Amino acid sequence: MKIQTYETAFDLIADTPEEAAHMRARADLMLQIHRIITRSGWTQQEVARRCGVSQPRINALMRGHFDRFSLDALVKMAAALGQRITIKLSDRDAA
Repeated sequence: MKIQTYETAFDLIADTPEEAAHMRARADLMLQIHRIITRSGWTQQEVARRCGVSQPRINALMRGHFDRFSLDALVKMAAALGQRITIKLSDRDAA
């Protein structure tokens, strides 16, 4: 029996490499937003006001429910928190 290995859990659960890449991008962006919120000391209510969303929505983000957020919504939230969005591509095979 051959043992399969995966780069990330997303590669295991996604149906395609493209879907795994999309999941990774959302999770990475959520983690960065989470760190910004934590460092800022803002309450969830304050973040919600800044982002134009509800406090329960921020709570879902803080709890890591990445399946509830589109990449577009996360980009808008990051921008609303004063972040400049950049996109960086790298070869999968690059270390």
